[in-house]
Amino acid sequence: MLEKTHAPLTLTKEEMQQYGYKVVDLIVSHFGDLSSAKIVSLADRKQMDELLQQPIPNKPSSPEKVLQDVVDNVLTNVDFLTHPKFYSFVPSPSNFISAMADAIASGFNIFSGGWSNSPAAAELEIVVINWFLEMFHFPVVEGGGILTSGGSMANLTALTTARRIKCKNDYSKATIYLSDQAHSSNIKAIRVLGFKEQQVRIIPTDMEFKMSLNKLKNAIAKDKIEGNKPFCIIASAGTTNTGTVDPLEEIADICAKENLWMHVDGAYGGAAILADKGKTYLKGIERADSLTVDPHKWFFQPYEIGCLLVKNHKWLSKTFSEKPVYLRDIEGNESEINFYDHGIQLTRGFRALKLYMSIKTFGLDQFKEAIQSGISLTENVEDFLRKSSKWEVVSPATLAIINFRCNPIEQNLTEKELDALNQYISKEILNSHSAVLVTTILQDQVVLRMCLINPRTTLDDIKDTLNSCEKFATTFIKNMTHESI
Repeated sequence: MLEKTHAPLTLTKEEMQQYGYKVVDLIVSHFGDLSSAKIVSLADRKQMDELLQQPIPNKPSSPEKVLQDVVDNVLTNVDFLTHPKFYSFVPSPSNFISAMADAIASGFNIFSGGWSNSPAAAELEIVVINWFLEMFHFPVVEGGGILTSGGSMANLTALTTARRIKCKNDYSKATIYLSDQAHSSNIKAIRVLGFKEQQVRIIPTDMEFKMSLNKLKNAIAKDKIEGNKPFCIIASAGTTNTGTVDPLEEIADICAKENLWMHVDGAYGGAAILADKGKTYLKGIERADSLTVDPHKWFFQPYEIGCLLVKNHKWLSKTFSEKPVYLRDIEGNESEINFYDHGIQLTRGFRALKLYMSIKTFGLDQFKEAIQSGISLTENVEDFLRKSSKWEVVSPATLAIINFRCNPIEQNLTEKELDALNQYISKEILNSHSAVLVTTILQDQVVLRMCLINPRTTLDDIKDTLNSCEKFATTFIKNMTHESI
């Protein structure tokens, strides 16, 4: 039982130390034992209700007992996205320094909304924003940005800003353009902002899953003829499905010619700017008016931290600044940024600290090395797959993402059978708890997708998973043969 202390909701110094040591030991063990940890949880709602549902406790419990309950019942029923064999969605291979920085930010409960409350917190956010501006060749003095909860909120903030700057108060005829491979958060943002379905243009992609420039130009021309007002193009810099980068230079030319806002969603692929090959893919990204980057993806940060960069920091304050009377005593001069004037949130956590501390600790060169290793590993996987008679590459290695399917040449399977086979492989891999490898749909085919940004993942890890996949494929084909007899 928790002993009564001098004030509610407090522990003694000794109790806090003992508890804190146990939590740190738990996190250290997590990082140290990742390769052997259980990677995936498949519990359903009924199982979770039976395990965790309980009446609200009115009386205290031992802190150690509560912690042990979490270890036994919560941490055993979550996916570990930092695991080397978590290949799906976008893994989040964070780092220990940033985890500890989050503990500091939470422990001190630092408010990072306004300058006067936490000038050092505001300054560190300016510092890391400036680092990003420099990385992406945005103007450091005139440019600006804000740290958000993630890419979804960064995209919403960007499109809100674009609408305000380009459309002012009337957006009834405004039209916005994005590809059929753009991230769903952009559609959500468009919906939240009140645009009607008929104001949104989904531009088809080509055989390389890039936005079709000809179809984009046709859509803009048609809208202008019909009296609509094109105002924004959303380009993808690393789509979630394939890692594909839209033709940024050409889209920038279109935006310049048509006086449109260019937003680049680089939530996934933006970090590749640090790698030599990534710079080639992302050529033209510096011409965007706004750019989303997601540090809790390929910058190896814990959830939650996203980032929005803009060419002109005044665009944000013109869009979001409000001056309620209860904040009148904490307004500083123009150089002292109140980040609640640059985005949607008033109350904000100290997100900058973890990024600042991890880059200061490891140095940017180690981040570059980690990003380059993911790109190189995926290219090695592609080479391995192409040498096999059992595998077919559907979308080649692009910014550490590759899509492929099991297609044993000697079996001559139909497209329907291939879809069923690859869906079966994914299901059995998950059921085996050995890896997380799920499917997506490309060109009407069910394919297996790997996102290999985790620097702890090795080619041996992947070969081991593919060997398991081939065993499941053999079982599926045998069963299929027996059923047809």
